Amino acid sequence: MSTLDEREIIARRLLKQAEWCRKLGSPPYSRLLQDAAADVRSQGACWAVLQGHHDDPPGSALALRFLGAVHRLVLEGNAPELAACYPSVGGNTGSADLWPSFLRTVRQYTPRLRVLIDNPVQTNEVGRCAALLGGFLETARRTGLPLRLLEIGASAGLILRWDQYFYQADDGAWGNPHSNVRISAAFENAHPDFGVTVNVAERRGCDTSPIDPTTKEGELTLKSYVWADQVERFRRLSAAIEIATCVPARLEEANAAEWIEAALAQPAHGTATVVYHSIVWQYLSPGDRARIEQAIKAAGKAATLASPLAWLRFEPGADAAEVRLRLWPGSQDVEDRLLARAGFHGRPVEWLG
Repeated sequence: MSTLDEREIIARRLLKQAEWCRKLGSPPYSRLLQDAAADVRSQGACWAVLQGHHDDPPGSALALRFLGAVHRLVLEGNAPELAACYPSVGGNTGSADLWPSFLRTVRQYTPRLRVLIDNPVQTNEVGRCAALLGGFLETARRTGLPLRLLEIGASAGLILRWDQYFYQADDGAWGNPHSNVRISAAFENAHPDFGVTVNVAERRGCDTSPIDPTTKEGELTLKSYVWADQVERFRRLSAAIEIATCVPARLEEANAAEWIEAALAQPAHGTATVVYHSIVWQYLSPGDRARIEQAIKAAGKAATLASPLAWLRFEPGADAAEVRLRLWPGSQDVEDRLLARAGFHGRPVEWLG
């Protein structure tokens, strides 16, 4: 493959993400990626960082890894000029200096950025809890049992604490009203039945690179992947990290397929096991996806009313993310229920359940 072809592959991936950033409410990040794509095509500083990554798996989110790596420099205090353009540290993305400052930062820190972009995206977006909420509530309502949470691709485990947050709709609310994580105006027209009490018996998750959110390094990594102009997400993440220091969850470094096979090997009587994941499926190999699905279906066949199993997913659909639930035993064991459609960061949630 020629260098020209490699540049074009990377440029197109940046432009594809630029369009998604625009759709998801981040015009500054969209503009940066458009300019970065042009810079790659002209063999500029962005190309010097991204060269050789043309054959990265499309689902590995090269563009977001790149933006996250640069954002990390800002959060570390190593890019004061660019910081003046990043709202996450008090700057203004409306500044005409955004792209020139970004480019100078990339040029100055090329060797470090080439190392940082190898790290996987670790968003752990707490806003997705609003989309997943209905699936958890539906499982608790139908089973009447405490929930045993098993999260694939748990990152820092912030979504494992979903029941510690407060969700508010126009005509009702669910969760801890004293929580500093407040997710409001997430639901369009309808919302799940909030009249459900949930007890969480166990919180476990796996990730290939789990993060301890209670450490400075973990907090920095998580914040670097939040889009710098979306200050509400940034503040919500900070509040969720505070909760993580008080509510324990077990995170394990493991291959997802091996982990879920072991976790489901024996039923957990007296609890409803909920296997769930959010924007993770694309990062798994086809082989691991097949093994996970096989392990869940096998456990589903063995499920009883005393040890039911739910499979809850928040993954990309045609034009939005889709929340789907399958529950064993029962009439749903042969079908998925499409509970909701939502934005990839959780909002807005179109509840269909």
